[in-house]
Amino acid sequence: MRPNIVSEAGLSTRANQWWESIPFFTSAVVIVCGTIYLICLLFGYDSFYEICFLPSAVISRFQVYRFYTSIVFHGSLLHVLFNMLALVPLGSELERIMGSVRMFYITILLATSNAILHLLIALLVAHIPFYRLQNVMDECAIGFSGVIFSLIVIETSLSGAQSRSVFGLFNIPAKWYPLILLVLFQVLMTNVSLLGHLCGILSGFAYTYGFFNLLMPGTSFYSAIESSSLLSTCIRRPKFILCTGGNPSGYIPTYSGQNTSSSGLFSGNIWSNLSAWMPQRETSSQPTQDSRFPGRGRTLSSSQSPVHVDSNLQARLLDNSSPENRSHMIVTETGDRLSDERQPALGTAVAVDRVPAGQQGAVVSDEEIQKLVSMGFDKTQVEVALAAADGDLNVAVEILSQQG
Repeated sequence: MRPNIVSEAGLSTRANQWWESIPFFTSAVVIVCGTIYLICLLFGYDSFYEICFLPSAVISRFQVYRFYTSIVFHGSLLHVLFNMLALVPLGSELERIMGSVRMFYITILLATSNAILHLLIALLVAHIPFYRLQNVMDECAIGFSGVIFSLIVIETSLSGAQSRSVFGLFNIPAKWYPLILLVLFQVLMTNVSLLGHLCGILSGFAYTYGFFNLLMPGTSFYSAIESSSLLSTCIRRPKFILCTGGNPSGYIPTYSGQNTSSSGLFSGNIWSNLSAWMPQRETSSQPTQDSRFPGRGRTLSSSQSPVHVDSNLQARLLDNSSPENRSHMIVTETGDRLSDERQPALGTAVAVDRVPAGQQGAVVSDEEIQKLVSMGFDKTQVEVALAAADGDLNVAVEILSQQG
């Protein structure tokens, strides 16, 4: 028998592979925030009063630009480092699902809603007749953490997990996860904007419950932007994720069940996340599945055959959804997704396991239907997808997403 071929990856190689695995928009945010911090450090710029989110300045001088300048500036090395390390797993996971252009739009939407909520709450608190807190109007807030808290809420909702792990120390119900993080950061760290983080959580819940549906454009809007000549250079980048079908070179995160915990920065064992950077021995005798992205799909460059397409299932789904409804659906959920190569076309085949005929009569709860409907899917399509998926919420999301 041929002996196993053993190779050892160094830190530089693993760091390069890690960076190349980060999608286009998420890596762009890391570069922009890191570059701005280095420029401020080199030139000694620390007058954040001119660019931070300051409610009094927004009201008195209508400086709306503070909505967006405040999120890309950071006050210290630990501030920018911690925020970017938190953004990378969350942003990468969501960008692979939504696409780079849609992720950019949602980030702008969340930043705007965070600032508006921050402003309204500050005005309300500052004018309470019996107990006024005027200092909230003069609170200068900077950093990307408000948007990160919104992404935490969205990712927690999309994961379908029933519990989440906090720094690998203890598990809590998933619905309380963002609020527990809010309290922990407020207690353990200094100079933390409670109102900024709270508004991020509120914006995330507003998105997951469908309050932003009227502000979410259809797939044709993103397709038109991607076909623009202005973005031709960006789209040719291998890390760019197309909204109409996904980037063939990107790994799609999957979930093996609704009661599993997601592998973000704040969940699981933090030491195991750090140990991933250490050199490890790899054997080439038997291909193994990446533990970070469990699922039924195959990895790129694999010799395994792709999953067979159930043409009858696809035909039934297409018959129950009109073209008008399909053009307005937003891909905002993740389930048991595949990592196969996919072409960025609206007619992409739905690659799912064949559903046994005797199991298609599973009872679907109204709560599951309402959860998918609140994320922007049509109710009729949701019912058909759940019936075809035998009540499996993850497989139903995969089917609905492929129709987008």
